[in-house]
Amino acid sequence: MAVEAAIQHGLTAAEAQSRLRRDGPNVLPAPAAPSPALLLLRQMVHFFALMLWVAAGLAAIGGMPQLAVAIAVVVILNGVFAFAQEYRADRAAARLRDLLPTQVHVIRNGRSVLINAAALVVGDLVVLDAGDRVCADIRLGRIDDLSIDESMLTGESAAVRPNSNEIAHAGTFIIEGTGSGVVEQTAASTRLAAIAELTRGARRPLSPLAVQLHRVVTVIAGASIAVGLVFFVISLLLGQPVNQGFLFAVGVTVALVPEGLLPTVTLSLARAAQLMAKHNALVRHLEAVETLGSTTFICTDKTGTLTQNRMSAVAVWTPAGEVTVTGDGYEPEGRLDGDPPALRAAVELATSGLRCVSGRAVEKGGKWQAQGDPTEVALYVLGVRCGLSQPVGHTVSADRRFPFDPRRRRSSVLVDGVLHVMGAPDSVLPRCEPNAAATAIARSYPERGLRVIAIARRSEAGSLAGTAADDAERDLELLGIVGLEDPPRNGIAESIKACRKAGIKIAIVTGDHPTTALAVAREVGLVGVAGTALIGTDLPTDDVALGELIDRDGAVIARVTPEDKLRIAKALQARGHVVAMTGDGVNDGPALREADIGVAMGATGTDVAREAADLVLLDDSFQTIVTAIELGRATFANIRRFLTYHLTDNVAELAPFVVWAMTGSKIPLALGVLQILALDIGTDLLPALALGAEPANPRTMLGPPHTGKLMDRRLLGRAFGILGPAEAAVVMLAFVTVLLLGGWRWGQTPDGSLLATASGSAFAAVVIGQLTNAFACRSQTHWIGAVLRRRNPLLPLAVASELVVLMVFLGVPALESLLGGSFPSLTGWVLAACAAPAVLAADSLQKAWRRSRRA
Repeated sequence: MAVEAAIQHGLTAAEAQSRLRRDGPNVLPAPAAPSPALLLLRQMVHFFALMLWVAAGLAAIGGMPQLAVAIAVVVILNGVFAFAQEYRADRAAARLRDLLPTQVHVIRNGRSVLINAAALVVGDLVVLDAGDRVCADIRLGRIDDLSIDESMLTGESAAVRPNSNEIAHAGTFIIEGTGSGVVEQTAASTRLAAIAELTRGARRPLSPLAVQLHRVVTVIAGASIAVGLVFFVISLLLGQPVNQGFLFAVGVTVALVPEGLLPTVTLSLARAAQLMAKHNALVRHLEAVETLGSTTFICTDKTGTLTQNRMSAVAVWTPAGEVTVTGDGYEPEGRLDGDPPALRAAVELATSGLRCVSGRAVEKGGKWQAQGDPTEVALYVLGVRCGLSQPVGHTVSADRRFPFDPRRRRSSVLVDGVLHVMGAPDSVLPRCEPNAAATAIARSYPERGLRVIAIARRSEAGSLAGTAADDAERDLELLGIVGLEDPPRNGIAESIKACRKAGIKIAIVTGDHPTTALAVAREVGLVGVAGTALIGTDLPTDDVALGELIDRDGAVIARVTPEDKLRIAKALQARGHVVAMTGDGVNDGPALREADIGVAMGATGTDVAREAADLVLLDDSFQTIVTAIELGRATFANIRRFLTYHLTDNVAELAPFVVWAMTGSKIPLALGVLQILALDIGTDLLPALALGAEPANPRTMLGPPHTGKLMDRRLLGRAFGILGPAEAAVVMLAFVTVLLLGGWRWGQTPDGSLLATASGSAFAAVVIGQLTNAFACRSQTHWIGAVLRRRNPLLPLAVASELVVLMVFLGVPALESLLGGSFPSLTGWVLAACAAPAVLAADSLQKAWRRSRRA
């Protein structure tokens, strides 16, 4: 519907009601939110949890109900903890509905009425005023100095001054001025709804950690089942009944499942998330902790991410000379430095500038903030710092206004017969007397990363009644050029250098102007003088070509749409990158969900961006991303540490079964299945968690992100070929020696008390070996003594706790009876203690051998 054809008195109440029944309420479609019960269930049925459920079922079938219950408790507690961490995730589309205002002014039956926004219908005549949020897609009619903030949808930081018959989109803000228009689209038909659909449609890919853990669990599950089948066959060959052989095989299979690995991973990620929160990085999905460490490409927004989004005038050029302006943000206090003639000319310029703007700085909560367009507020603050009274330009009545036009690229206001003009230099300077110095300044200021505004005036302009803007804005007197700065955030340049040392590429992806984006990129050191910017409309339509074009460090891509951001994320992912995408607006929501890591601004970002993201920066600092990446890398290294720790333990736990099978059951089983579960959960868990809290070392951010596997040949060789066999040898030595000293002979069935004492000695040997192993796993290259200098206060506490738990398991009669191992004899303790030097020696020899090979 054309605006000119709209009924000036608006719809009748009856017609509005009829259209409301036909089209439905003006609300965005609400996707069905998953129930908390469903979210909790998902934490109970992922692959690793399913493997443990199977293990619990096999234990129950095998006549070991205590083991089955213990495993089930581990899965449930872990699922509840993970659920509690991620309960509020995945609500971005629902938050989009909150962007619609609750009430809006419309003209109905010729009268202005206030209605609920949900009752708005196509054809309604809407009245817009400063401070309003646009409630539907509206075709503008009458406008008076109307200025709209569309950054939530487009990413463009500069306010838009639309013309009559243009569209004001739902979700945008009216910064200043007034206007009216006719509703063209409501609810699901608006541009805002289209972005909501993109946000819902984007699906996060599996995190690198999820992929790696799936592989680890698959390997462990396959190995456990294979070993169980082997032992089932061996038991049959040794003459055991089929049912006993099956029960024995079930016990072996369950014993090989690292029940403590799942809670260790979850708690390690949770602790890393807490550390990130202390550094102002709020993790919304636990797996995002490790994904951060895998990041290879950061696509960052510009305004509000690299810059502070606080415009301020820092330089004023006038025909009488140049003036330097200093001050803090929008604070009214400031200083102007220059020659007296230049200072007087700057005051004249600031006076005209104040006539042209309506934005101002206001004090809220002890801080000065912008009210209106940041560029206009910067000119307002310049006037205040020049000593002009604050009301100038804000209470005076204008005789005529020519609003900003994107084609003219300037605006003007007529006050007391004088026309005051402001705009882009290339638009204003041609309407003034030629000035070579002004032209040079207009070129040099942008090279310094400054946004440039030219201010001029036309004295004795008359009433300008019936005069068009282009005819009125002629024969101007140039008052000067203002250089405006949107300063980079503190530490941005250093953060970019750190990313480059870490092998991480960075690109600016913004909806802003390419010249502005490129100037900021140069200022923060992302690109050099020869750097160029790409334009969203010029990007290749083929995703492969797009990936090849932008896959470089220092790319600057401007004027991008939400669809462009999605394509950029997908194109980089197709080239093998782990992509982190930053953003703060509604328009960033889909790309934040599509990226491997969505990073939203917490202080200035929208609810939509925050809910779509995996990581929220509470201080909006790019530097916080680097800190979070470092913690993510450290977390990956820590997972490898405690995975080595757990697998070493599995070797020692499997050794008694191997010895039993190889000797044809002539040597009894040194450890029972419940003892193994007690080792996995009761004694190993705390040291493993302490390894998960190992601090980052100086090499963490040197070199490219880890691209290796979580469980590779080096890790398996260290656990299964070095540390595990050393620990297992002492375990069996302690067990057999105690039996022999107690009078047992080869092939005999030992006395029950003697077997319990020997088994307790083997149990103690595993625990003591794991105590030493915990320190050995802190480093793959340095021996234990060298690593002690790196503080991890949790590890000594965990080791002490493990010793206490050991004494409880072996010293409390009820637990002795349940587990099957009693308190060792003095000889048993001495032999068990030999596990410490054995593991230490094996660890030191292996690391010395590796150093010699590198040398």
